Amino acid sequence: MKTVYTTGEAAKICKVSQQTIIRCFDSGQLKGFRVPGSRFRRIPREALYRFMRDNGIPTDALESGRRRILIVDDDQAVVDLIAEVLSGDNRFENKSVNNGFGAGMLAKEYHPDLIILDVMLPDINGQAVCELIRKDPTIADIKIICISGMVEEDKIEELKASGADDFLHKPLDIDELMKRICRLLDMETRPNG
Repeated sequence: MKTVYTTGEAAKICKVSQQTIIRCFDSGQLKGFRVPGSRFRRIPREALYRFMRDNGIPTDALESGRRRILIVDDDQAVVDLIAEVLSGDNRFENKSVNNGFGAGMLAKEYHPDLIILDVMLPDINGQAVCELIRKDPTIADIKIICISGMVEEDKIEELKASGADDFLHKPLDIDELMKRICRLLDMETRPNG
């Protein structure tokens, strides 16, 4: 568990911009220290916790330190497979939903770090979900991995243009999915077991 955070890390945990954290630090609302001989600001864990509590920011991200994953797929077998693998890795927590409308609602409410998004959903397609998330500044920082069994190569480029960070074909290679999740979230890939 980390004991000192950069302004960028604190911004991610608090789900605000780095500029907001810097302003709060510079105004004295958020306690911390500067790295000697540089402009870099550092925030001790207890100071960040106090700041979050005082400002009504949920502290669960800081307490658990777990990364949140939202699984969006109408195929329950796929959801169960991904959820089982994520649950076996104590660095993650996850929720799932089986349609695009629910994905948009849960993205705002749960604010996951990453969404695993099926392109072919029963209500709206994954491309539309990507566009909605990227247009909303409160959730635009969420990473998105699109998954599908029926997408041509030119459609993959369209998905990426709509805001998808990555794409994987179904049937899923779970090891590859975990590698990509870790890469997008700047985490170390750990071998299973």
